[in-house]
Amino acid sequence: MPEPTNIKVVVRVRPYNRREQEQNQRCIIKVMDRSSLLFDPDEEDDEFFFQGTKQQYRDISKRTNKKLSMEYDRVYDIDRTNEDLFMECTAPLVDAVLDGYNCSVFVYGATGAGKTFTMLGSDNCPGITFLTMRDLFEKIQNQQDTRKFDVGVSYLEVYNEQVMNLLTKTGPLKLREDSNGVVVSGLVLTPIYSAEELLRMLTLGNSNRTQHPTDANAESSRSHAIFQVHIRITDRTTGTKRSVKLSMIDLAGSERAASTKGLGMRFKEGASINKSLLALGNCINKLADGLKHIPYRDSNLTRILKDSLGGNCRTLMVANVSMSSLTYEDTYNTLKYASRAKKIRTVLRQNVLKSNLPKEFYVKKVNEVMAEQERLMERNKLLEMKLAQLERAGNENSYDQQELMPWYSKIDAVYATVTKLQQCVIGIRSKIQSLNYRQTLKKDFEQLRKLLTLDQRLLQEVRTFHCNINI
Repeated sequence: MPEPTNIKVVVRVRPYNRREQEQNQRCIIKVMDRSSLLFDPDEEDDEFFFQGTKQQYRDISKRTNKKLSMEYDRVYDIDRTNEDLFMECTAPLVDAVLDGYNCSVFVYGATGAGKTFTMLGSDNCPGITFLTMRDLFEKIQNQQDTRKFDVGVSYLEVYNEQVMNLLTKTGPLKLREDSNGVVVSGLVLTPIYSAEELLRMLTLGNSNRTQHPTDANAESSRSHAIFQVHIRITDRTTGTKRSVKLSMIDLAGSERAASTKGLGMRFKEGASINKSLLALGNCINKLADGLKHIPYRDSNLTRILKDSLGGNCRTLMVANVSMSSLTYEDTYNTLKYASRAKKIRTVLRQNVLKSNLPKEFYVKKVNEVMAEQERLMERNKLLEMKLAQLERAGNENSYDQQELMPWYSKIDAVYATVTKLQQCVIGIRSKIQSLNYRQTLKKDFEQLRKLLTLDQRLLQEVRTFHCNINI
């Protein structure tokens, strides 16, 4: 059954960097508890005394603080690590992926807010992408006896509205849509068989990603990166197949030309980044308002994120912000978009593929269940007869009722088993009827299609005949 759910939104606050410490910037974010923060709190004014008396004064040049209280699913202060974020937010997504659900993680925020560090981390502090992929392969290895896994990866970047393949350094690639959603034309998944191979692919893609220094960030990402793991899960017992996708998306940061001092190509890159993020913001606003038409086609980024934002996907949004007043407007905009994203609802469905098992297999299973049901019903009758005899004997010889309690428990257990089997039989019979109805409808449809084709041919011959007469 489809499960309606909201996008999970968490906020991560990064500490001051060296530049902000040197300029003695004011703190504009105060974390209140696990799920709330205060944006632009009041400053602690220095007290001024004259002749031993505290003086009251008001600085008319000072701007009034917003003091906005904001609620999210989780708020991480500056002392929390990537490991904390992984354990609480992305580790549950790994279990959801193995249960057959699509999952996505994307980070949002201004340039220099710590998005790439959250996703990729460093040598001493690995990011959530590394931790999530390691956990995914560990759980895959533990389930190899019961399920078969076929894993393939792709790593794309959206640079100046062009989609590039980071693993092969090819592109630009075109996007198209089919019944399965947005598909990248010409993209071939790279099969992998271990966590080491997956992490090697991730490192290769990161080395090919477009990065250039700006005044706001010495290692500024100039493109949006989308790392996707496609998994085909086959149950070794029933043959049921599921196709799922886990996406890790590192967005480039919104930026102001005045703060980054971008010129030439850097200015063009910044304009392209802001254009795609503006399209993303418009989609978030319209999805939060519950509108039917969502402008996903305004940007290649929003087309790729279509499934993550409004489709069949369990999505986690990590909003990275700085606590420094130097990025006041960027932080405020990021928090506003994060609040709007909390209202987006998605519908989750398990991606179970159609089974190729023949109908005879299900008929055999039904017959086995029905035979088991008849056997249990016969056993139940025998137990009821024995129980009646014991009750009569008890009335005659005054047996202790405590001796009969184990038999009562066994009878209740058998009855519960029979009830459960009856429900299974009813469900399986319903599936068989559905399969028969589908086959009948398919045959009727083929006959109707042949009749329509024949009518069209006759109509064409009549038209040709009239044309010849007129000539």
